[in-house]
Amino acid sequence: MNQATRAIAIVLTLGLLSMGGCGESPNSGGATSTAGAGGGAKSAASKGTIGFSTLTMTNPFFKVIADSITDEAAKNGYDVIVVSGERDVQKQSNQIDDFITKGVSAIVLNPCDAKSIGPAIRKANEAGIPVFTCDLACTDPEAKAVSHIATDNLQGGRLAGDAMIEALGEAGGKVAVLHFQQAESCQLRVQGFKEVIDAHNAAGKGGKIEIVATLPGGGVQDEGFKAAEDALQANGDLAGIFAINDPSALGAYAALAKAGKTDQVKIIAFDGQPIGKQAIKEGKIYADPIQFPDKIGRLTVQTMVRHFAGEEVPAEQLIPTELYRKADAEKDPELQ
Repeated sequence: MNQATRAIAIVLTLGLLSMGGCGESPNSGGATSTAGAGGGAKSAASKGTIGFSTLTMTNPFFKVIADSITDEAAKNGYDVIVVSGERDVQKQSNQIDDFITKGVSAIVLNPCDAKSIGPAIRKANEAGIPVFTCDLACTDPEAKAVSHIATDNLQGGRLAGDAMIEALGEAGGKVAVLHFQQAESCQLRVQGFKEVIDAHNAAGKGGKIEIVATLPGGGVQDEGFKAAEDALQANGDLAGIFAINDPSALGAYAALAKAGKTDQVKIIAFDGQPIGKQAIKEGKIYADPIQFPDKIGRLTVQTMVRHFAGEEVPAEQLIPTELYRKADAEKDPELQ
């Protein structure tokens, strides 16, 4: 081989090597994070790719679920594509379409809307891709999920009702609920809460608790602030607020602080995120039924692996909540 021929061969070899590092970015197609190959392709040692569309990545609770799914999937030899629907059911439907096109092994969802996500799930059913829901369920009876893994939200709502009765004591009083009605999990929380309050009132023991407003808190801080402001304007003697999660509860506390009513109104929240636990320690929130998002994420993947192995898995798996008060926060080593 003469020098000219050798030079051409070297250039061609370098060109081929450089092309190997120019694949599609793992975060293309709206992905917020991935493990492994991304884009639906298997990495060298991968058994397949899981597509996960979460409700939002702005709420730390859902980030813990995403991280737990990614970690547990990696332990079992699967790559994960994580995308965020950001509470937009059309965006999430498009993400499911993208997963189907990529030919993922399975799809995991926190539905952005319990019913409206149904048609997108049915497309995955028709494509033969197993769907698993976690934390938030789909209520469309024609859309099939292999298994739903979640907090026992009805049980948690009942604990929230117990906490409100405890917080208001013999005086009782008017209560507002800050809801997020699009989520089946929140519907169950409010249902459980109201069941306990109704039973308390029917028993005639202690002060009567009257639910005077159920307002859209959106599950986020700014909407929780606005809903609490509206509740206070309509009910100057408001005694309690039940918020369906920590962010909306902290928004409600900001509204109480603005109105100078933080001592008057007791807040019961839900989740037990670090921000919520810290707020309980500081006296901003009275108590939380706490969830375990890491358990939800890991059990989702473990259930999927069992399904892939041909095992029959439960249609629903619920993880109980635990009530977390100031005394728990004061001995919690993870808090400041």
